Amino acid sequence: MKKDFDLLSLGEIMLRLSPPDNERITRGNSFSKQAGGAELNSATGAAMLGLRCGIISKLPANDLGIYVKNHVRLCGVSDDYLVYDDDKDARLGIYCYENGAYPRKPRIVYDRKNSSMTKISVEDFPDSLYSATRCFHTSGITLALCPQVRETAVEMIKRFKKQGTIISFDVNFRGNLWSGQEAKECIESILPYVDIFFCSEDTARLTFLKEGDAKSIMKSFTKDYPISIVASTQRIVHSPKRHTFGSIIYSAKNDTFYEEQPYADIEVVDRIGSGDAYISGVLYGLLSDDGAQDYQRALEYGNAVSALKNTIPGDLLCTDLKEINGIIAEHKSTGRKSEMDR
Repeated sequence: MKKDFDLLSLGEIMLRLSPPDNERITRGNSFSKQAGGAELNSATGAAMLGLRCGIISKLPANDLGIYVKNHVRLCGVSDDYLVYDDDKDARLGIYCYENGAYPRKPRIVYDRKNSSMTKISVEDFPDSLYSATRCFHTSGITLALCPQVRETAVEMIKRFKKQGTIISFDVNFRGNLWSGQEAKECIESILPYVDIFFCSEDTARLTFLKEGDAKSIMKSFTKDYPISIVASTQRIVHSPKRHTFGSIIYSAKNDTFYEEQPYADIEVVDRIGSGDAYISGVLYGLLSDDGAQDYQRALEYGNAVSALKNTIPGDLLCTDLKEINGIIAEHKSTGRKSEMDR
């Protein structure tokens, strides 16, 4: 039976404030504003590639909430499951991001405590939500926000899974939200429900205390839990403005690892959201192939979309399938590369 959505994501949408160019938060007098958040970033990328996507979140019923809603729609993501907080203390979480330039690292300041998202509940949504999508995605950031959000997210995972929905989960560990031990205990409790698992090698070592090389770590998750697919990004930060990016995907069904040559010396404009963009590319590759499960194809989309996102300012991706297919083809090419698309 055809579902209304290919992908629904649960997560907080925040207001991002950034000083222009490479100005500092402590010195600059102006900020540009944008909307973003891990799960919205992933849904946006997948929508731009052609999937039917929606975001599940709670916003303040004020002008900032309207700004975010309009931004969501502009990205081609459905706002059907956005709910609104009418309380007097309703607020949108904010973060300020300062770009880095070697040897100065990027800096970030969060102001998100007690945002409207922390009040979200399963009672805010109709039961029909849980049969509305082929795939449900959320992340460790959502689980870490507060006990109320954690309880809601875990219950949603269980309800979606009961309806046969594919469950996608990104660890996305943030040390300013919870400890590694808290993350380990909570995430391990939901891994029996997860089908597609995104976890970097560093996070696996620090949060789950895994040992061994990247591939043995990835495989271990599928031995401990009924996870079908594990995806692990491989980023080398040469400087704030120059990265190399690649990844590995492991299919438990095929007992096979999938890789390709990484994207070397990416000219980084803004790395925020590039990990989420990777997820959007992988999920597009997996959900758009009519059940063929071409994992190499999913890997190639993930790497290409993430590499591109590094070159785009703001949290949210801006692309289309034609551009990504062109990037993939050029990445595979061994011949002369054109400087311009014309």
